[in-house]
Amino acid sequence: MNDSIDRVRDHYRATGLTERLKAALAVLGPEEQQLKPEQLAALDQFHTRGLAATAELAKLAGITADMSVLDVGSGIGGPARFLAANYGCNVVGIDLSEPFVEAAEYLTARTGQSAKVSFRAGSALALPFDDRRFDVVLLQHVAMNIADRPLLYREIRRVLKPGGKFATFDVVLNGGEPHYPVPWAKTPGESFLLSAAATREAIEQAGFGPLAEQDDTAVAKTWFAELRASGPPPSLNLGVVMGAGFVDLASNLGRNLMEGRLGVFTAVFEAVPIE
Repeated sequence: MNDSIDRVRDHYRATGLTERLKAALAVLGPEEQQLKPEQLAALDQFHTRGLAATAELAKLAGITADMSVLDVGSGIGGPARFLAANYGCNVVGIDLSEPFVEAAEYLTARTGQSAKVSFRAGSALALPFDDRRFDVVLLQHVAMNIADRPLLYREIRRVLKPGGKFATFDVVLNGGEPHYPVPWAKTPGESFLLSAAATREAIEQAGFGPLAEQDDTAVAKTWFAELRASGPPPSLNLGVVMGAGFVDLASNLGRNLMEGRLGVFTAVFEAVPIE
C-alpha cells in the first residue's frame, strides 16, 4: 500500500506551486488585493466539468450553512472555498500533497476565507479526525488513485455523523482499459479504477445506503467537446498547477470518455447508523 501511496504523492508533487500561483495571479491584481473565489475557478477545480460539477454535487448533497463539511482530496482548495462562499458552511480539506495544501492555504487567505476554510496534509486512508465529526464528506475525482477502496470508504463512514451524507463524483471503468497518461496517473501504477457497480458495492459495504445516483458520462463528453471547440485555454488554467503537459493529460481523459473506456459516476449516500 505504501508504494502506491508514494507513487500518487510523487504524481502530485507540484514543486514550487505556490510561487507559480503568485506569478500567474498577478494578472488579477497586486498581491495584497483580495480575490473572489470565482476568479480562481479555471485553475482550482481539479475535476471534469470544473465548478459546475462541484455546484451540482453540493446541491445533490443538500449542503446548508449549519453543516460541517470535509473535502477529501481537496487539491488546492477550490471546492472548499466554493462551498464556504455559497453555503456559509465550515469546510475542512485534506490532501496527500503538501504543496497542494500550502497552495490551498495561500489561495484561501487571498480570498479572505481562512476563518471558514482550513486544510490538512494527510492520507484519505487514515483521516486525522475524530469519529462522527462531519455532516457531509465530498470526494471528487480522488478514488481513482486509491487501491484500498474498502478502507477509503470505511474511513469516510467513520468520520461522518449517523445520517450524514457522502457525495462522490469520480471517473469509473466503463468499456475497457484507458489510454495513459491521464490527469490522475501517468501510468497504470497510480491508477486504481473500478466500474460504477463495483464502486457502489464497495461504498454500501462500508455502511452506506444510497440516496441519489446519476451517470454523468454524456454530459462530461459534451463538456470535453466544447473545450476542444473553444480553442486555447485561458492563462489561468490547471496547467499552472500540474505543468504545461496537463492539456495532453486532459485530452486523453476526453478521448477515453469518447471511446467508451471510462465513465463518470455521481452519487450521494447516507451513513447508516451503526448499532
